[in-house]
Amino acid sequence: MPQQDNVSGSNGTGADPSVFFLTGIPGLEALHLWISIPFCSVFIVILLGNSTLLYVIKTEPSLHKPMFYFLAMLAIINLVLSATTMPKILSIFWFNSREISFNGCLVQMFFIHSMSILESAVLLAMAFDRYVAICNPLRYASILTNSVIAKIGLAALVRAVVLMLPLPFLLRGLPYCRSHVISHSCCEHMAVLELACANTRFNNIYGIVVALFIVGLDLMFISLSYVKILRTVLSLASKEEQLKAFGTCVAHLFAILVVYTPGVLSSTIYRFGQQVAPHVHILLANFYILFPPMMNPIVYGVKTKQIRDRVHLLFQRKSF
Repeated sequence: MPQQDNVSGSNGTGADPSVFFLTGIPGLEALHLWISIPFCSVFIVILLGNSTLLYVIKTEPSLHKPMFYFLAMLAIINLVLSATTMPKILSIFWFNSREISFNGCLVQMFFIHSMSILESAVLLAMAFDRYVAICNPLRYASILTNSVIAKIGLAALVRAVVLMLPLPFLLRGLPYCRSHVISHSCCEHMAVLELACANTRFNNIYGIVVALFIVGLDLMFISLSYVKILRTVLSLASKEEQLKAFGTCVAHLFAILVVYTPGVLSSTIYRFGQQVAPHVHILLANFYILFPPMMNPIVYGVKTKQIRDRVHLLFQRKSF
């Protein structure tokens, strides 16, 4: 692959530090055109699914409730995350357009990781919503007012920005005198950090601490919410009431599994699976970025009757 040889050769010691090169799926360059088909299909599903979800929530007054406001936040996060990664990934697959500016790389990295943190916070907020709805239903409307929902959303955004903002500045301060070829299809933090020719211990520790803090803290509070929900559900008199109460949580539980499982799997294999082929690491990382945005609108569309009915009505009108 001549272009790659030129890129590698021009990125030795003293190469321009303002330009990096992404490699798509290392080891599978010959299959990039075929790999682009499922990636493009997933991107289309993400755009259509999340845009439809936002449209339905906005236009249907009966969906103007806390749970659906949080779901709209999730849809926006999904759109931003995919929009900041997929166009560049597809341009690599289709046109071998691998060059990315250092600043552009840092911006992409910031959005990838901050949106992941924000998504985790919204899932936690949705767990709190289900807890209040089931454990304290009489005070639901007074606790989760529109202003409280807006404050929760703002706090989640501030947390994501504050935790991720140091990363681009930390990376910007490092020298990159080795190859500038990133063995990834997007600017993931660890993939960029590997190219630095300096002591990166602090950057590594900061990244690990933030990841453990976010996943550990959010999952702990989500688990606590569901322990209380389970106790309340089991205390209900009839089996029908129990199933109805727990049925309102099914979509959220699916969303939690969809978001956290690929992330934990990808991170574990990346750190401990040294024998795993590089292209497997990259495909898993892409799976983590793309799978939740694709699945969230599908899960909530299938499991939530109000959304399902509204989407069905919408497509009936379009067909007519």
